[in-house]
Amino acid sequence: MRKPILTIFYQFNPWNSSIGGIQTLIKIFIKYAPREFEVRLVGTGDDKFQPSQKWQTAEIAGREISFLPLFSLKNDNVRSLIPTTLKYTAALLGRSLSSDFMHFHRLEPSLATWNWQGEKTLFIHNDIHTQMQAVGEKKAILWRRFPAAYFTLESLLLRQFSQILSCNTDTIQFYQQRYPDWQNRVAYIKNSFDGEIFYPLSYLQRQAYRRELAIKLGLDEETRFILFAGRLHPQKDPLLLVRAFAVLNQPQTHLLIAGDGELAAEIRGEIARLRLSDRVTMLGAIGMEELAKLHRICNVFVLCSAYEGLPLVVLEALASGTPVVTTICGETPKLLAADNGVVCKQRTPECVADALRQVILHPENYPTASCVATAQPYSAHTVIEDVYSKMLSRWKLAGHSVG
Repeated sequence: MRKPILTIFYQFNPWNSSIGGIQTLIKIFIKYAPREFEVRLVGTGDDKFQPSQKWQTAEIAGREISFLPLFSLKNDNVRSLIPTTLKYTAALLGRSLSSDFMHFHRLEPSLATWNWQGEKTLFIHNDIHTQMQAVGEKKAILWRRFPAAYFTLESLLLRQFSQILSCNTDTIQFYQQRYPDWQNRVAYIKNSFDGEIFYPLSYLQRQAYRRELAIKLGLDEETRFILFAGRLHPQKDPLLLVRAFAVLNQPQTHLLIAGDGELAAEIRGEIARLRLSDRVTMLGAIGMEELAKLHRICNVFVLCSAYEGLPLVVLEALASGTPVVTTICGETPKLLAADNGVVCKQRTPECVADALRQVILHPENYPTASCVATAQPYSAHTVIEDVYSKMLSRWKLAGHSVG
């Protein structure tokens, strides 16, 4: 009698301020894992987790897990000359980490796992077709320089996966058409938010905490806040947001940028060039609890990405009662309704500024209740419980007994 083992593979250290929806989703999968499962995480380490390359017991969100740091990585928010994915894949080569269930959030590490026994699931977090199109910023993802090579590798590696799950319906359709023999393996999965962390305040509480933040930042008490949270990376296009904020030119309005990444210095330069230094605050990488507080008190959350799946940060904003402004990317435009957000028809500063203006000047058109109701079906309690329940059913169907 033993517990089924789930091993999660991703190149991050869950105890660092690592930015990204994948990292958040993994933590949610760990936090809400049923006690019937033994959970293992293969990630990266730092001075706290030494020596590397040895299993150790650790705790995430009150859940005990086994943790294997493959190598030390000081800051996974900024890309290095050698891609972290390449280092991570190389560190897996020659190992055998077979498990009952294995979850992968990048394709490349499965180069090392071909002969590993167990049910393998690949989570796809972006609109792959849009992501791989050879237009725009080539530095956003290295594979965009070699799309043919990527799809050749993909067609080889996907054979080992029992499930290919995506939060993006366009990606599902793309894979089902591209690999018709495997279309039964491709399925939709809802991204999810942690309702114990992201929830709304009453109107009076929201106003009071917003004034507190304004005073803390030395701003007028009636200041309205626009929030961006994510990696400062070409995919997220935070420079478009800064330029849109300059066009908005709305008094008593302040932009908060929570995140870190390779564009940080360029963004600071653009803020200075546009003379916005007293109207924009760059917060750097912040923890989830602090981000949740900002979601609860800001007037609007904004997403300017070039491509996405369904960003967790959008669900977190809506669950906190905050309306969303987004470019046309990923599932977010399909999720939003007229009373909880605005979709920008064009990726221009003027269009984004107009959308922000709509929400800021007419908050009564975007009630908290509508935002929360849209997010509710994506609650981790519901989504993650369903995923684990199906895993356990398959485990039992294979003839195993749960200890």
